[in-house]
Amino acid sequence: MANRRKSLARKTRLIRAVAQNRRVPAWVMQRTNRRVVRHPKRRTWKRGHLHR
Repeated sequence: MANRRKSLARKTRLIRAVAQNRRVPAWVMQRTNRRVVRHPKRRTWKRGHLHR
C-alpha cells in the first residue's frame, strides 16, 4: 500500500524522477540522425530504485 503521508521533500523528489524518466524526444533523434536513440538514465519502476 502506498504511503499516504509523504513529506513535501519526498513528493518533490518523486515528481522530479517521474519528469526525468521520459524517452528521448523525436526531434532529437531526427536532429542527430538517430545517433541518440536511447536515454542512458531511463529507469523502470520494477528494477531501478531511487536513491535518497
